[in-house]
Formats: sequence, structure tokens, C-alpha cells
Amino acid sequence: MAVHRRVLVLGGARSGKSRIALQLAESASPERTYIATAQAFDDEMRERIAQHRMERDASWQTIDSPLELCDALRDLTAPGKAVLVDCLTLWLSNIILADRNPEPETERLVRLIREARGPLILVSNEVGHGIVPSTPLGRSFRDAQGRLNQRVAEACDAVVFVAAGCPILLKPAPALQLRLE
Repeated sequence: MAVHRRVLVLGGARSGKSRIALQLAESASPERTYIATAQAFDDEMRERIAQHRMERDASWQTIDSPLELCDALRDLTAPGKAVLVDCLTLWLSNIILADRNPEPETERLVRLIREARGPLILVSNEVGHGIVPSTPLGRSFRDAQGRLNQRVAEACDAVVFVAAGCPILLKPAPALQLRLE
């Protein structure tokens, strides 16, 4: 059985991706860190953050890192210690809203994923399945998220897509063979 040290967990909103990621991290190591990228700008987001915190027991260390994810990863990945990042979508949103260029941030993140010294689980939304956003900022974000997900998936050993709470392994996958007639 292959060991997957770096795993990307993708899915839509409320798909169950965070629950699956927690299970992966908990099975990887008794020593774990949760890197949260959310910012509580309103009551609804504060409630979501509180709910996520309640899903983790006292064995988890939590680090809030809405913008400086790369620094946190550099400092926290270690052999035998699982790190879970939830989520890359909010991190990217924070980067864009802070008027930072997401491309160099993505390059740095991908490099750190490849250099991770211990189990690393990353959660991200798959935003390209919905309707086309009506604003230039929305379309720009959707495109940047798609590029980020592709780059992170390339750097990871495994990619899991979660739909309706069901994990579907996308990578590694058997070679794609098409028969065209």
C-alpha cells in the first residue's frame, strides 16, 4: 500500500471535505496541527469557525494564519506531525483582497508542499462547477482558484474529491485510456 504524505482534499461547499481531511490527519499522527485561514468578519463566519473548532478535540493545536500560510507551513511541518490546512480557498481570497499577487504566493506554497517533512493535508473548494460569476473580480477569483488547485494537486501525492460526504480518489489514478471510434 502506497503512503501518501501530501494530500489535497477538494469539494464543493458543505460537501464533507473538512470531515474527511480531519479523519486523514487523525489517522496520520497523534500529533497534529490545524492551520485555519478563515477570518471572522461577521457573525455567520464566527459561527462557522466555532463549529469547526468543536469538531476537533484537545489533541489538536490550532494556528490562525489567514495570510501567512507559507510561513506557518515552513515552521510547522515535521516528520511524524500531521498538518491540516483548512482551507486554501479562504487563503486565496484573503491574498486577493489584501491586494497581493496570488501567483508568487502560489509558487511559494507549492514549493513548501513539495518540501513538507511530514504528513500534510490541504482542503480546497472546487469552485469551477457552478455558474460563471457575474463580476470581473468573481471571474478572476474563480480562475485563480482553478490554477491554485491544479498546482497544488500536481505537488501532492494524492487528491481526493468529496461529493455528498463520499470521498473519491482522483490521484493516484490509473492511466487514462480513451478509445475513440
